[in-house]
Amino acid sequence: MERIESPAAKAQRLSTGSLVTVIGVALLAMAFTLTKSGIIALSDAFDDVQLPSIEVPGTPTVAICALLVIASGIGILSGRLPKGWRNVAGIVAGLGVLVGFLVWIAASSTLPFTLTSQLNLTLAYATPLFFGVLGGVLAERAGVVNIAIEGMFLTAAFAASLTFSLTQSFIAGLFAAALAGVMMAGVLALFTLKYLVDHVIIGVVINVLATGLTGFIYQQLVAKDLATYSNVRPMMPMAVPGLDKIPFIGPILFNQRPLTYIAFFSIILVWFLIYRTKWGLRVRAVGEHPHAADTVGINVVGTKASAVLLGGVFAGLGGAYFTIGSVGAFQDNNPTAGNGFIALAAVIMGRWNPILGALTALFFGFLRALAQTTKPMALPIPSEFIEMLPYIATIVAVAGLVGRVRAPAADGAHFVKTH
Repeated sequence: MERIESPAAKAQRLSTGSLVTVIGVALLAMAFTLTKSGIIALSDAFDDVQLPSIEVPGTPTVAICALLVIASGIGILSGRLPKGWRNVAGIVAGLGVLVGFLVWIAASSTLPFTLTSQLNLTLAYATPLFFGVLGGVLAERAGVVNIAIEGMFLTAAFAASLTFSLTQSFIAGLFAAALAGVMMAGVLALFTLKYLVDHVIIGVVINVLATGLTGFIYQQLVAKDLATYSNVRPMMPMAVPGLDKIPFIGPILFNQRPLTYIAFFSIILVWFLIYRTKWGLRVRAVGEHPHAADTVGINVVGTKASAVLLGGVFAGLGGAYFTIGSVGAFQDNNPTAGNGFIALAAVIMGRWNPILGALTALFFGFLRALAQTTKPMALPIPSEFIEMLPYIATIVAVAGLVGRVRAPAADGAHFVKTH
C-alpha cells in the first residue's frame, strides 16, 4: 500500500535532508584541511587519576564521519526510508557531526582537546537550561505559551543576589528566586487566563518588564551601596564521597554545584508529575482539549494556573544559578544572556517532554561549552563563530528544521467557559 505524504511532511523532509547534506559536505571539505592526528585528553591536569590520551587520525576519521552524514541526508531526502529508519538516519547524522567536528578541532590544534573540561562546562551551562525547560514544559503542557522564561530568569537572578547579600543564606536566596519566578509566572497566568491577552505579547511584556525593573532597582539601590547589597559568594561544587573518585565520570557527574544536583532531581520529578499523577493527566488534558476537560468537571483555569506557577518555581531556581548558583553578585549587564530563549528552543526540540527537553538542553550546553574549551586552542576559524553555534542551533530549532513537532493542541488558545 503506497504511503501518501502530505505537503507539509514533504517540505519538512526536504528541508531537514538538505540541511543534513549541506553540513556533511562542509564537514567533508574540512577533513582535507587536516595534516595530522588529533589528541583527545580524557583527564585534565587537576584530576587525581590521569587517564591516557587518545590519538585519532585526523583526515580519515573526519572524512568517514562526513560521508555518514551525507548518506544520512541523502536517505532523508529520498523519502524511501520508513519513519523508524529516518530517525536512525538522524541519530547517525548527529553523531557523525559531533565526532567529526571534535576530531577536526583536536587535529587542527597543537593542544589536546580535553574532554573532561568540555563535559564539566557542558553541565555548568546546561543547568539553568534544565530549569528553564521544566518551566516551559509545565506551562505549555497546560496550554499556556511561555516565552517569559527569560524574564523569570532575570528577576530570580536579581532576587537571589539581593536576598543573599542581606541574609548570607543560600536557602533564603533560593527561596527568593523561586518566589520571584512565581510572581512573574503569576503575571503570565493572570493576563492569559483571566484577561485573555495574547500569550506571546504578554510574554514579551514580562521580559521587558523584568529588564526594566531589575535595572531600575539595581541603579537606585544596589549600585549606591555595593558592600551591602552586592555581597555575594557563589555556591561551590559539592563532591559525592566515593563516587567523585571514579575515573573520568566521577569528576564530571559527582563533583557539581548543588543546583545541578537539584536540576537532575527536578527533571525526574516533573516527568513523574506529568505522566504518572492525576494532576499531570489533568494538565495534559487542559492543554489538549480544555472544553472536553471542562465537561468532566476539571477546573480548567485552576489547573492551567497551577502548572504555570509551578513552572515559575523551576524557572526561578534556574535564574538563581546566574548569581548565587555559580557566578556571584548580580551585574546590570544582562547576566542571563538570552538563556531563557534557548530554554524555549529546547522545549520545542524536546517535543514538550521534560526528559527530551533536558537532553536538548545538554546539547545547547555542549555547544556553549565548546566555545570556551576551544578558545586557547588557536583554531583556524574565529572563536566568535563557535560562540554563535548555540544561537544558530536555536534558530534552526525554532524554524522547525530538525523534524516535525506538534505542540499541545490548545497551546496558546484562550479558554472561555461556555456554561
